[in-house]
Amino acid sequence: MSVGASNPEYVNARVRSRRASLFADEDYRKLIRMGPSGIARFMEESEYEREINELGARFSGVDLIEYALNRNLAKHFHDLLDWSNGRLYDLISRYLRKFDVWNLKTIIRGIYTETDPEEIRTDLIMAGELEEGTIDRVLEVDTIEDAIEVLNRTIYYEPLSDAYEEFEETGALVPLENALDREFYEHLLDDLSRGPVAEPQEGPEAKYVEFLQAEIDFRNARNALRLARSGADLDPASYYIEGGVLFGESELNRLVNDYDALVDHIGENKRYGKRLSGAMDRLRDADSLIQFEHALDAALLEYADTLSSIYPASVSAVLSYILAKEREVENIRAIARGREVGLDESEIEEELVIL
Repeated sequence: MSVGASNPEYVNARVRSRRASLFADEDYRKLIRMGPSGIARFMEESEYEREINELGARFSGVDLIEYALNRNLAKHFHDLLDWSNGRLYDLISRYLRKFDVWNLKTIIRGIYTETDPEEIRTDLIMAGELEEGTIDRVLEVDTIEDAIEVLNRTIYYEPLSDAYEEFEETGALVPLENALDREFYEHLLDDLSRGPVAEPQEGPEAKYVEFLQAEIDFRNARNALRLARSGADLDPASYYIEGGVLFGESELNRLVNDYDALVDHIGENKRYGKRLSGAMDRLRDADSLIQFEHALDAALLEYADTLSSIYPASVSAVLSYILAKEREVENIRAIARGREVGLDESEIEEELVIL
């Protein structure tokens, strides 16, 4: 925990500078026409220069791009913590636990599919709270049960242990992944004041809460559609994450089998509908799960930008930057992987989150 007074004005000034260096949508369209070596050269001429040069002697092609992206992302987010003090530091560090969840999901999937640990490591993003030594120990084990045991001094141990029995019964990773998500989201709203849900509240921290509620709402919407498309005999309420304003457990049960009603439910909400008209159009036009999920990602980023413009010197502006940086990394990764497996330009573009 950082000591000292919160310093959002200073941090947001640094964030504005970093955000100005992010790739534009036109850059992604250039990258789509390049192979992995061309993408790496393009990155070398950008703010990824240091990572590409440092890693170029050991890696090439898509591996070089992957490692450079993940190292750069971790560097930028560690910088956010280095710049921050007091309450701001606590709120940012709490949000960056999402990368602990990402890493643990990635490792668990790797163990499940018997993937080589070094291949798993390529996808890890060391920007969270867990120490690198803990991650290394989780990578060393051969079973998911042993991986959970390694985490016995972390906040993830109890929820994973509780979900392990269902994993053994079904053989599906969904209970374990959902347990990680719920632990992350439920801790996000610890000790934060939440007013009536009908109308958004005012003030910098209230906008932070509003953003977190939106992320939880969109995660519930994503889970609802995934469950509907999976055809599995699963109870939607058991995958419900508390803390949002858009869904109750009963509503999620009702909407999970009706895509149009699900989208209308989001659009008719006063909080989202009037601010996200363009994003809602994309949601309605989506004809596949991946398009729906990309539209949700774009909607959340658009929503974060809106909130950060209302209170520029708040943590919302930092979260907006975190989402934008994640989008850049995921888009570059999707392009590189798509080119590697021979997807055509239109197929790759469908994998991108373009605003």
